[in-house]
Amino acid sequence: MDGEELTEQETAVYDRQIRVWGADAQRRLSKSHVLVYGMKGTVAEFCKNIVLAGVGSLTLLDVRAVTEEALSSNFLIPPDESVYSGKSLAELCCDSLKELNPMVRVSVEKGLAANCCFGGEFFDKFDVVVVAGCPLPTKKLINEKCRQLSKRVAFYAVECRDLCGEIFVDLQNYKYVKKKLDGTMKCEAQYPSFQEAISVPWLTLPRKVSKLYFAMRVIEKFEEVVGRKPGETCIQDLPAVLRMKKELCEAQSVSESHVPDAVLERLLTGAREFPPVCAIIGGILGQEVIKAISGKGDPLKNFFFFDAMEGKGIIEDIANSDPEN
Repeated sequence: MDGEELTEQETAVYDRQIRVWGADAQRRLSKSHVLVYGMKGTVAEFCKNIVLAGVGSLTLLDVRAVTEEALSSNFLIPPDESVYSGKSLAELCCDSLKELNPMVRVSVEKGLAANCCFGGEFFDKFDVVVVAGCPLPTKKLINEKCRQLSKRVAFYAVECRDLCGEIFVDLQNYKYVKKKLDGTMKCEAQYPSFQEAISVPWLTLPRKVSKLYFAMRVIEKFEEVVGRKPGETCIQDLPAVLRMKKELCEAQSVSESHVPDAVLERLLTGAREFPPVCAIIGGILGQEVIKAISGKGDPLKNFFFFDAMEGKGIIEDIANSDPEN
């Protein structure tokens, strides 16, 4: 990302945001390469934001065809059904994103297996990898392949279910600068992998940890065991999900109150994405990726949760939690 300066055209087009976060941050953004795996509604909002901000290149990977669910949450899918034939979600979204900012190189990765059985060198082409709607094993696999590279690749996993959303962040060994009243301060943060973060014993976590964290882990585990993709689980699965909750709580030696039935019921009733929440989560994800690329500003910790019913977001540092809090 280092080396090249902004062109005159880039400086003119991105003048307003250069005034906000500086020319160096814009230069880094304009030379960065982002991969998105899974064109969910939340990711569509994210892609819009970073394309308008002027990311260098954006590569989309999603071989699925258009579905009713995708149409309800992904605004990048054109309304004209006549263009759907033979095109994947990634291809349709690519066409829409190119129109937003011709200066950004938007492309589609083709020919890769849906189970992500490709080498880690594939990810070496990118500075940021974002996955959405991926099964638990896939998230673990992609995150681990990013961490095995010689360069640092920022990894984000995002999920949105109805009025709730979750972002997982792994910036590995991350150095950044944050503003203080008397100037700036250099900081460094060490991030755990997704596997390491979700392996922290529940009994050691503080009571204030969001109930969404536990509920998402239960549903995630249920989907892995029964072979479901995220979003395919519904309210009819509630009895089986509650049994899974009981098993996990017993294995973790914690009370079943750690995972309220009402929260699980909400997530299963509204398993689909809700566009207004997609816009919020996608906006936050866009800001975080820009911060990670530029190295400026306090980044999110391991997890971020948003619940529209409570009207707030919660940042959780799961791997470094203090049980006394």
